[in-house]
Amino acid sequence: MTTQPIDVGDDAPAFSLPDSSNTEVSLSDFTGKKVVLYFYPAALTPGCTTQACDFTAARGVFDTSGYTVIGISPDAPAKLEAFRARENLDLLLLSDPERKVLSSYGAFGEKKNYGKTVMGVIRSTFVIDERGKVEKVWRNIKATGHVARLIKELGVGE
Repeated sequence: MTTQPIDVGDDAPAFSLPDSSNTEVSLSDFTGKKVVLYFYPAALTPGCTTQACDFTAARGVFDTSGYTVIGISPDAPAKLEAFRARENLDLLLLSDPERKVLSSYGAFGEKKNYGKTVMGVIRSTFVIDERGKVEKVWRNIKATGHVARLIKELGVGE
């Protein structure tokens, strides 16, 4: 069964996932708030570390502009906690080991990796508005420079 990818104007797929301390977090917890939801392949890897550190460094810009940043990967909560501790991350990181949420957002599927087609996490970012609608979508992004580009395109922190 093929599903249509999530796009601007769509309702953001609902979810409830454990965070790095194994506390259940739902998208509905953020109703009335803007969310930057980003999907990344694996904690404690170079690109994902760069991206998470960039989001942590920009936390003040997102906070003062009314955005909550949430990262989702297939990693177990314990690995996410180790990632947060080792890199001093100040982000909400959620665990999706069954890749159900990743799949519902179109952030898991076929991708190119070193010239080969493989199944994996497609590094993607979604901005969700206060009503739970998808406002912006970026797919197949590069970790380096993405947060700066996101800040610029959202017009925050200026």
